[in-house]
Amino acid sequence: MKIITGTVLDGQIVVEGQPFAEGEMVTVLGTEDNETFRLSPAEKKQLLESIAQADRGEFVDAEQLLAELDESN
Repeated sequence: MKIITGTVLDGQIVVEGQPFAEGEMVTVLGTEDNETFRLSPAEKKQLLESIAQADRGEFVDAEQLLAELDESN
């Protein structure tokens, strides 16, 4: 998993640094109203660890979470 920032130029997403391989699957998160965010190295590490957990199937889906929340009330 890579986290990288890019810019749209002439309808194309251009990223600096590590190029993506031809045909590589990517996910694009677009900001609204020119909002931006920055992650500290610790936050980036935590995000990547969370993504890896989800990729391994170690997560609670929304239906299960809502059921657990109902049970606790």
